[in-house]
Amino acid sequence: MTDTLPGLGQFDFAGDDHVVPFQVEGLDVRGRAVQLGPMLDAILERHNYPLPVARLVAETVVLTVLLGTSLKFDGKLIVQTKSNGPVDLVVADFSTPDRVRAYARYDAEALAEAEKNGSIQPQELLGEGILAFTIDQGAHTQRYQGIVPLDGASLEEIAGVYFRQSEQIPTKVRLGVAELLDRDENGKPRHRWRAGGMVAQFLPEAPERMRQADLPGGDGSDPSEDFEADDLWDEAVVMVETIDADELTDPTVGTERLLYRLFHERGVRVYPPQAVFDRCNCSREKIRDVLASFSQEEIDHTVEDGYVSVTCEFCSTTYRFEATEVRPQ
Repeated sequence: MTDTLPGLGQFDFAGDDHVVPFQVEGLDVRGRAVQLGPMLDAILERHNYPLPVARLVAETVVLTVLLGTSLKFDGKLIVQTKSNGPVDLVVADFSTPDRVRAYARYDAEALAEAEKNGSIQPQELLGEGILAFTIDQGAHTQRYQGIVPLDGASLEEIAGVYFRQSEQIPTKVRLGVAELLDRDENGKPRHRWRAGGMVAQFLPEAPERMRQADLPGGDGSDPSEDFEADDLWDEAVVMVETIDADELTDPTVGTERLLYRLFHERGVRVYPPQAVFDRCNCSREKIRDVLASFSQEEIDHTVEDGYVSVTCEFCSTTYRFEATEVRPQ
């Protein structure tokens, strides 16, 4: 019997929740693309976020997955917003090789008022603050952190600023989120989330060709003096900007098909996909160690009926300890 399983590069090979690395040699571009389905659904369903918050979390998860899967070492990437808006905190982290988790904190009253006024764009929900990218390689190493202000209209714009400032690599980011309403196998209405994204970076062999426009330098600076365009990168940016949000999330398009649509004339090469999973790294032992660092007074304030209960903000798992188990050391 002929083997009919799809092969690498064929349409729909990767499927949902798999990051596809790619290279466009004709444009000196490398990148990663992904469509998230069941994994994202599990994260958002667990918390039952209001729709505007769910969209922010979904975009943050996509961005974190795209960047985290590029890590070449054992460690963790944390992407986090801290701001003064109705949604004052969104955080997602990726632990190598494939674990993702996320959550958001919001003021329910402020969010309801924002929705009432129609102020639900990302910059309106987040307000003023920062977007931080933290790389943690574990014990005995120093964390690296890059911070950019939340002064863009979307997370993809803000992420682009981060790459220009911190990584100094010409980078284009696209993110998309979709809310789907359909029916399950029993005909019952079903709500699902999908998201997709792409990161494309200009990595020519000659380092001097990577030089792009700097951010505005200040009073009296002439941006044209710091600009050296590259036709190939300009072409790649135009191509990536043609992607519709629907294409990023549409399961009938698929990651490879989208890459083919964009870059087939320039010759796109895809590499084996990397699966990502909704997996928290909390544990009873880790929570106990944290509680052991509290003072006796702090422990006493949390005791109810002889027990201390702690719920993980990421996965919503509740850990219950007898008060005697978590006495300060």
